[in-house]
Amino acid sequence: MSPILSLLLLLVSAPSSEPLPEKPRRSTLNQLTRTLLRNYNSGVRPVQNWTNPTIVYIDFIVQSVLDVDGQTQKVTTSIWYRQIWKDEFLVWDPADFDGINEISLSLDAIWVPDIIISEFVDVGRSPSLPYVYVNSSGMVKNYKPIQVVSACYLEMYAFPFDRQNCTLTFRSWLHTVNEVDLVLWRSTEEIASDTREFMNNGEWELLSVPSRYWRLHMEDRDYAQIQFNVVIRRRPLLYVVSLLIPSIFLMIVDVISFYLPPNSGTRITFKTSILLGYTVFRVNMTDELPATAVKTPLIGVFFAVCMALLVLSLAKSILVVKLLHHNEKEMKEMSVSACLLDKYGSSSQSFNESSFTSVKTLDEVDKWGSFDFDFHLEEDLLSLCEPQDMVLQLERILQEVISLKYYLHQMESDGATEMDWLALCSKVDRFLFHLYLLILTVYSSTILLLWISWSSV
Repeated sequence: MSPILSLLLLLVSAPSSEPLPEKPRRSTLNQLTRTLLRNYNSGVRPVQNWTNPTIVYIDFIVQSVLDVDGQTQKVTTSIWYRQIWKDEFLVWDPADFDGINEISLSLDAIWVPDIIISEFVDVGRSPSLPYVYVNSSGMVKNYKPIQVVSACYLEMYAFPFDRQNCTLTFRSWLHTVNEVDLVLWRSTEEIASDTREFMNNGEWELLSVPSRYWRLHMEDRDYAQIQFNVVIRRRPLLYVVSLLIPSIFLMIVDVISFYLPPNSGTRITFKTSILLGYTVFRVNMTDELPATAVKTPLIGVFFAVCMALLVLSLAKSILVVKLLHHNEKEMKEMSVSACLLDKYGSSSQSFNESSFTSVKTLDEVDKWGSFDFDFHLEEDLLSLCEPQDMVLQLERILQEVISLKYYLHQMESDGATEMDWLALCSKVDRFLFHLYLLILTVYSSTILLLWISWSSV
């Protein structure tokens, strides 16, 4: 055998000095988890003595109010929810596991209390957190953010000066108080005044979160419940600027329009323009008002009455203008003979009644004018040259002169009558204006007092 072959055989048959790789050991955390969950049953309430109730501590912090729907009576709230209880089957000695005092376990692997919110109506967009913390004494801490869509009795009557009180009631759906009892994690005073995490720059302001513990008796069983009242108040500045102030400005302009002369046609045109503008304003602001199925908000009544007052103001102006034009029409239809008999009947006793049969009406006088009188007067003067017709011509001339005199006097009297009627209509206009101001003042005071009383409740 050659020396080279002998050397190769020696190397192959010689034992290796390098150790073989060892099988990796399980970590201490893994060993602790496997030890705790080896014989664990997540369907059994975690107590050694079944007669002892499981105490579940409840606590939550309001983070924000996302939506308030007055029509469906729903409120969407974002909260930070804390749920703490003791699991007697998840207890270990930290000295046996490298001093580990707290671990995280899967939420599906352990028993979890069936705590629900009684007012819950819809699934919110809450993040799913699959883990809970467990310490060596068996205390389980389930911390998670929740978006709660809950039913709430919303009182929108005082909008936008309203405040709402919505309740969130936590209770076990199945277990009685002998099995699962609820306790507040913090004191009621601390919970009520804790607004540090609330997003306070939105439409709603968090006032307080009062809470109380009580038991619901149903079917000879008692169920533990903890009720939190989320008291919020709306910030009205946006709605005052966009809704109330423009409406008040239009009402002020309508009141100022009463100082326009009643005999001018601009008042009715101006008031019609205000009414049209208010109608357009109401249509554009419909989406800003809350829609409720129970009762109309006070601001809706405010807008409706404002529009009714604008219509009343327009109707009052139309009435005054109608009175003015009705008087002028009657004046034009009056005849000169009627005015003479009415005002100068005693001074015409020297003339017989037949001498006034040819007196023209006002329309005829307006048609012919003074040229007609001058023409007849010149013709009558020429006819005086005939002696036999002198008496008749003198009577005709005297009749025309008297008619002209009475016509001029009647025109002056008609002007004075028209001025008196205009003064009377102005008095009626002032009376209706003061009545309108009284109604507007009483209405505004009532609305203001109602808003103040509702916002201070």
